[in-house]
Amino acid sequence: MKSPFRRNRRLPASYEERIQAIEQRMRHLEALIEGLQDSTHRESVRQDKRIHALEKKTEPAEISRSLSRDARERGI
Repeated sequence: MKSPFRRNRRLPASYEERIQAIEQRMRHLEALIEGLQDSTHRESVRQDKRIHALEKKTEPAEISRSLSRDARERGI
């Protein structure tokens, strides 16, 4: 029996349609993965900024300034 995938032979239409469908699905999946990567990167950057801001607020010098400011505002 001869293989339908021999070189120099045209693939039957059903194979070509299947290959086109698979290629279309692959393009769709690649786009989804790129979107997921972009979203993950944006969230990572956002979390890094948030963590940095929280770390800065909890530095001893910053806490001291905040307590002094609060005491002045309250008249303590």
